[in-house]
Amino acid sequence: MNTKRTLVTCALPYANGPVHIGHLAGVYVPADIYVRYLRMRGRDVLYVCGSDEHGVPITIKAREQGCTPQDIVDRYHKVIKDSFTGLGINFDIYGRTSSAVHAEGASEFFRKMYDEGKFTTRESEQYYDPEAKTFLADRYIVGTCPKCGNPGAYGDQCEKCGSTLSPEELIDPRSKLSGAAPIKKKTTHWYLPLQDYEQWLREWILDGHKEWRTNVYGQVKSWLDGGLQPRAVTRDLDWGVPVPVEGAEGKVLYVWFDAPIGYISNTRELLPQS
Repeated sequence: MNTKRTLVTCALPYANGPVHIGHLAGVYVPADIYVRYLRMRGRDVLYVCGSDEHGVPITIKAREQGCTPQDIVDRYHKVIKDSFTGLGINFDIYGRTSSAVHAEGASEFFRKMYDEGKFTTRESEQYYDPEAKTFLADRYIVGTCPKCGNPGAYGDQCEKCGSTLSPEELIDPRSKLSGAAPIKKKTTHWYLPLQDYEQWLREWILDGHKEWRTNVYGQVKSWLDGGLQPRAVTRDLDWGVPVPVEGAEGKVLYVWFDAPIGYISNTRELLPQS
């Protein structure tokens, strides 16, 4: 008897706008075809997806439209889900990372790693908007590019000349939210020391997965060759899964850490007893 079970997941679309036809062609239609093929062969398969609903861009859109982040994700979750249904793409569950099940699951992941001492803490000075009263991601700081003079360069990149930048390099930086000059403010965050896992990641990816698409393999190889660095798993924001430890008030799980757990929490929501 064939007891093999297959779980097929698709990239969680970001609930900040409608799904794009390029995403449909490149991600969701091919996966749907594969699921149909498996089912025609009598395989036990589940097809899982859902909306990625946290992060700064959603809070920005909510601020611009005078509504709450929940209003934004509720609107686009329905738009995206209806698009899939209309195209005949039938997930066994189309969940969302703003669900209670996901908050519980993501918190469990963080707390387990925290209790096992997997994280480091670091105090740093980050840019803060004194008018909007929020810390600013690099993308939400704009100013003049020191390389080409473009007055609308972002804190991470100038899209006119293509230079990679940091907010400190911008001339006359200002907040994209309020237009105020940002100030530096101290904050503490938890970091995942990715460099501790570099050796096995290098072996698993570079030696074990040479079948990956050339552009994906090359991108990941460039990160490994450049040396992995500690990466923050928390950030100062009021929209997201709250960091489940004392002293973390006003902080949430960084969306890069939170969202991938959606594959697990959506499956758990579909099969709560198993």
